[in-house]
Order: sequence, then structure tokens, then C-alpha cells
Amino acid sequence: MSAEAAALGACCPRTFCESRYGNAKDEKRARAQPSSTVRAPRRRKRGTQGYDAGKKIKGRKRHIIVDTLGLILKVVIHPADIQDRDGAKLVLKKLDDQFPRLEKIWADGGYAGKLVEWAKELGQWVLEIVKRPETAVGFEVLPHRWIVERTFAWLGRFRRLSKDYEVLIETSEAMIRIAMIRLMVRRLGTR
Repeated sequence: MSAEAAALGACCPRTFCESRYGNAKDEKRARAQPSSTVRAPRRRKRGTQGYDAGKKIKGRKRHIIVDTLGLILKVVIHPADIQDRDGAKLVLKKLDDQFPRLEKIWADGGYAGKLVEWAKELGQWVLEIVKRPETAVGFEVLPHRWIVERTFAWLGRFRRLSKDYEVLIETSEAMIRIAMIRLMVRRLGTR
């Protein structure tokens, strides 16, 4: 790595500095609702960004809803200073009436609370919180959540998504859609 790249904060193309809240859907009618925080580059950048005090990261959060295969249905990006529950409302509002077969949404414990009732009122969806078992020691794969975590890992392999380089939020959302299109086209090409 060159000194210039190190000064810009590009430690490696696969770096994906984030914390994730995953939600995953199990059946055909279920979807996942996660978020991740993406660190802004070290250089001063224009555009909207915020500071997530819980994760101690300045940048933007990504909320995605995926199907049972891990393919993105909806994506919303917002400044990191917005709570995850409020960001989930933004992405769930985009889902309204677009997926009539959607019945259940699995979510991380960070989405518990009034969001469960709000989702029921908005789209008649059952927002089920996937909790970590009390007997779990160390790392344990949680049912349904791994689908969303895998999607974030796929996105993390794209250099342009490793950090939030984009000035406009709309451009960041478009880059995520382009990355997912590339993944789907490559899968079609292998058959």
C-alpha cells in the first residue's frame, strides 16, 4: 500500500468498518431488515453525515431489506445520528404496497419496542425480533439474521462500498443497487 493511500484511509479494498443490525426472513413471504454504519473517509467530505455515539463512528447508516436469498429489495441510507428504529421506519415506508405477499419481517433486538406495533399498522407486517439465546456463550449464528449479514459481506467486497466515498446519499444507494445487480448477473452467467 502506498503512503498516499494510507494517508487517505484506504487501508485495503475489503475494509468495511461497520456495525450491523441484521434481520432476515425465512420463508417466501418473509424479509429481513438490517442496518450498518459506514465510516466516512478520513478526508473532510461534503454531504450529509452524522455521528453515531453508540458505535463512535462518523458517517452514514445503511438499512436494507432482503429476501430469503439475501437479494436486496429496498435500501435506505441516512446520517448516522438517526436511531436505528427511526431508520427502519424510513425503509419500511418504501415497502408499502410494493410487496403484497410480505407477511413477516425478522429484526434484530435493536428494533424492539414501538416499531413492532408501527409495522403492524403500516403494512400489516409481523415484525418478529430475533433474540440471542440466554445460554449462548461467545459467537453464535442466529437463525434468519445470517442472511442479512451475508448480504452486507457481499457488499463489503466492492471497493466503492468499503467506505462512504459518495457526496450524495442517492449516489450511495445507487452504488448498492449496482453492486447487487452485478452479483445477480454473475450468478446468471454461471449457469
